[in-house]
Formats: sequence, C-alpha cells, structure tokens
Amino acid sequence: MALVVNVAFLQLQILAGLLIINIFSFSPTSLVASQPALTLDYYSKTCPTVFEVVRKEMECAVLSDPRNAAKIVRLHFHDCFVQGCDGSVLLDDTITLQGEKTATPNVDSLKGFEIIDSIKNKVESDCPGVVSCADILAIAARDSTVLVGGPDWEMYLGRKDSKTASYELANSNLPVPSEGILPIITKFLYQGLSVTDMVALSGSHTIGVARCQNYRARIYGDYAVTADQSTASESYLNDLRASCPAAGGDDDTVAPMDNVTPNLFDNSYYQILLRGEGLLNSDQEMYSSFLGVQTKQLVLQYAHDPLAFFHQFAQSMVAMGNITNAVDGGEVRRSCRFVNT
Repeated sequence: MALVVNVAFLQLQILAGLLIINIFSFSPTSLVASQPALTLDYYSKTCPTVFEVVRKEMECAVLSDPRNAAKIVRLHFHDCFVQGCDGSVLLDDTITLQGEKTATPNVDSLKGFEIIDSIKNKVESDCPGVVSCADILAIAARDSTVLVGGPDWEMYLGRKDSKTASYELANSNLPVPSEGILPIITKFLYQGLSVTDMVALSGSHTIGVARCQNYRARIYGDYAVTADQSTASESYLNDLRASCPAAGGDDDTVAPMDNVTPNLFDNSYYQILLRGEGLLNSDQEMYSSFLGVQTKQLVLQYAHDPLAFFHQFAQSMVAMGNITNAVDGGEVRRSCRFVNT
C-alpha cells in the first residue's frame, strides 16, 4: 500500500512541474544506510579469484552468443528494482516461495539464468560459501557490458542474497515497454535514481532484443507518426510489421532494439530515437513526449556525445548496483535458484 501512495505522490509532483530529484528522501533506498557499505575490496582476501572466474565465464557466454550480454545486464536491472540488488530475481518457485520469474515484466523476457548458475558453480569450487549470487550477477553485468564494447566501472561488492522474493513488487516496480514517460520516471525516482539515471540506463537497449508482444502496439500505432518519412524508415517499418503481424502472429518473434549495431554497446540507440524509430514506446517517449523536456535534452546529448553517455552509464550502473535490500538480513546462497536450508 505504501508503494501505491508514494507512486501517486510522485506523479503529482511531476505533473506539478516539481521534478526535483533530491526531494525523494522517503525512497525505500534511504533505509539501507544502516547496512554495511559495499566496498571495492570485499573479496580481496576471501575470494581473490572471483573477478577472473566471472570474466572467463562471461567471455565464453558472449563469444557463443553476443545477445547473452544483454540478457545478463537485464537480469541485474530487474533484480535491483525489486527489493534491491539481492539476487531475488534468480530464485525459482517452490512450495513455500513464489519467485519473480513469472511476474508479467519477467515471464518470457528474462533469460541467462543458466549462465549465472555456471558462474556460481565455478566460484563455489574456488571459494565455497563466500560470494553471493547478487554480487556475481553485478560483476557479470559489468563484464557483459565491457565485452560488447561498453564502459567499465568500479565494482562495489558485499551484497547478500535475499531469502525472499516479491512477485507483487516485480509487477509494480519494473518499467514495462507500453508505459508512458511519467510512470517510468516515477519508478526510477522511487528507487532513488534520477531522470538522468533513467535515460542513461535505458541506453543498455543498444544491445538486446524485444518480443513482438512488447512492440506490436508501437509499430501499428504512433511509429509512423514519430519516424521520419524516409524510404529507409518506411522499409524498416514494413519489415517489422511483416515479422510481427497485427493479429495472429507469434508473440515471441524478436527484433533488436538497436537495429543499426545490435551487438555493439554504443550510442546508436539514442540516434535511433532522434529519428523517431525507437522500437519500444517507453524508449521513444523519452524523446518524443511533450512531457519529456529533460529526457529529450539528455537523449540529444548522448546521441551526439558517446563519451558522455559512457561516463553517465557507468555512474548510473554504480548507483543502481548500490540499492541493497533493507529488510532481509540475507545470506550467501549455495545455489542461486534456492535459499539455503
């Protein structure tokens, strides 16, 4: 109930023109101050090989399929927006626990769990019972980004794995492709993240794909309105519609969110938004919505300055990764899919 009240309040603030990032001191993330701070050298003595192990496993995964990089980055994002970065998204359903994997924003969308399982097994061989699944996921997301050409960032560690999950929060906290700009901004602010963080983190869509179910309304809706009238744009739209029919098509058909360099982490995603060709409504709204005054300026900046985008993306990933679980005392799971018994 508290989430509903806070979200409603945030929306009123935005609509009133009071989009001031620092006013949201009541965000749940403010509760984590009592927890031990994450540190750069957390495993320096207890598991000094963790970075090497994770990097080698991610190198193999990305080499076998570049799309695996996007899968791991998305997993980390979906983890952090529900109870903080606590590995709760990795938990399978059991008789006593309903996980987050079947929540609407996650089902048929999240992939890459077996990659994290493989990394966890390797790390456990070197350092049994030491490294949390939440930390493994955070490191893997950083390495995934770097391996496809993206920026590096300092890795703060010491997260604990949650003993719980929240199907309900997964349904309410996570942005969805059909949403407009105000609800998405609200969800980022609720996590203690800024509008700048939102636009920068959305840049991870420069890699990865979306399902037809999530962009069908867009390509049969206002896509033709926002996109330029070039022959190339019309051809691309026709191709999208051919593979994703308005009715009777396969919802699981996928298309890259960056159709220019889909396997390279760069700033072409923002350039696509400038042309009005964003695949998802939630992406294009950042540039095309009349409510997106601040987001439009950021899209323009990142489209023309890749270094600025890389710098901010790295900073925003650190900020997101620092959201920890303020309620659950946590543990280091032996298996990422199940709590310890």
